[in-house]
Amino acid sequence: MGDGGLSQEEIDALLNGGGEASAGSAGASDAELTPQEIDAIGEVANISMGTAATTLFSLVNKKVEISTPVVSVAKWDEIVEKYERPCVLVRISYTKGLDGSNVLVLREDDVKVITDLMMGGDGSNTDGDVGEIHLSAISEAMNQMMGSSATSLSSMLERMIDISPPSSDLIDLQETPEGGDIDNFLGDHFVMITFKLLIGDLIDSEIMQLYPIALAKEMCKSIMSNMEIDSASTVNDAAFSEPEPQAPVQEQPQQQVQTQQQVQQQAPPMMDMGMQQQAMMQPPPMAVQQVNVQPAQFQPFAGTYQMPLQPENIDLIMDVPLEVTVELGRTHKSIQDILDFAPGTIIELNKIAGEPIDVLVNGKYVAKGEVVVIEESFGIRITEIMK
Repeated sequence: MGDGGLSQEEIDALLNGGGEASAGSAGASDAELTPQEIDAIGEVANISMGTAATTLFSLVNKKVEISTPVVSVAKWDEIVEKYERPCVLVRISYTKGLDGSNVLVLREDDVKVITDLMMGGDGSNTDGDVGEIHLSAISEAMNQMMGSSATSLSSMLERMIDISPPSSDLIDLQETPEGGDIDNFLGDHFVMITFKLLIGDLIDSEIMQLYPIALAKEMCKSIMSNMEIDSASTVNDAAFSEPEPQAPVQEQPQQQVQTQQQVQQQAPPMMDMGMQQQAMMQPPPMAVQQVNVQPAQFQPFAGTYQMPLQPENIDLIMDVPLEVTVELGRTHKSIQDILDFAPGTIIELNKIAGEPIDVLVNGKYVAKGEVVVIEESFGIRITEIMK
């Protein structure tokens, strides 16, 4: 328009554009967390992982420390940047009390160390790739850890929380560009909680716990609601509390008054009133009792007392598979001798014919036995368990 005003069409266009911008802002806010929600999620994660650390200590028999969590909103690209090598993803779903799931991300070497410790090793057996035995062991560890974490979460949310058995997978994040292929909520923004994990002097690493934003907001809403109810209850209790009744002053018994009057009447005439009161206040002399004092006599100390050992809860790892190796014997050869090997070459071992052969479990010497034939297969009959 020539007068510098806006036409009706231009006004409608501006109004429509403003409406779209407002809708876009509302959608972005759904993928964000307020400072109060971040603090609440951090507190939940701190208490839950503290309980989980205690459970992990009982499994690996090593000092376990998990640092204060760092809470942020992230996308899958940020996870891929943090982990260049393949890592283990453990997925845990909530079956009661909460609707959703969460994913734990652990480094490959950390899983190997934890598995070796759970099997009684010293944590140094980390050669080779992560296999089925590692995934089974870490799933069992996470089942125990997140189970205890769910118990703590139940207390905070004041509702029963239960989880499904975890599932573990070794995933190369560089070959998984879309997180939605692993879990639906990883396809968009999600809550990333980062912890620093210390296990003795073997592991100094970082683990991550990933939550759907909707699940995180649901937990925050429940916690804040419980806090408001507790605060209101405290105020009401303070407002309606009645002061404690004061004990009435007891009157002096008549008999006691008469006794005091008799004492005053029987006092010598030369004693003034002050001396009479002092005489009344002094306690009567106590009779001296004869006490028989003898030296203490102790029974002779014989033998050695040993604290009873508590049995370890081995049921936690009963379904973990182990590799059993039967070793016929060993020998040492030079490189030249090995290069001269050919079909028909006979190698003399350090075992004598008929001597029991060794049985090893995960490289640990556990038993001796003798070779038997079971139908068309070789077997071994255990003859001695090594202590």
